[in-house]
Amino acid sequence: MHDDKRWRLVCYDVRQPGRYRQLHKLIKGFGTPVQYSVFRCFLDDRTTAELRWRLEKILEPEDSLLVLDLCPTCAGKVVSRNHVEGWDEQPPAFLLVDGSQAPTGDRRRKRRDRD
Repeated sequence: MHDDKRWRLVCYDVRQPGRYRQLHKLIKGFGTPVQYSVFRCFLDDRTTAELRWRLEKILEPEDSLLVLDLCPTCAGKVVSRNHVEGWDEQPPAFLLVDGSQAPTGDRRRKRRDRD
């Protein structure tokens, strides 16, 4: 198996809202959303296989899944609007979080009351 990380475009079409939310949450752990049901993920072959296996456990026969493997040349040619990150670059190895966006006070209470 080839283990170099590459951009993968993961797209799905799911009619049932519960499954849609499950898939969205799962894929968000592997990449970033580009559109509602389209994600870009920087993965190696092994992690891509793991993601597909986990997705198949949720998907039903009427659902659709498309995983596109983009070679570095193709990734560099992706044209996108309103997405500042380049597809020809690797994403940062980690994300710094300062806690300023964590829910506090009223927002936390509203979230609790909503659930």
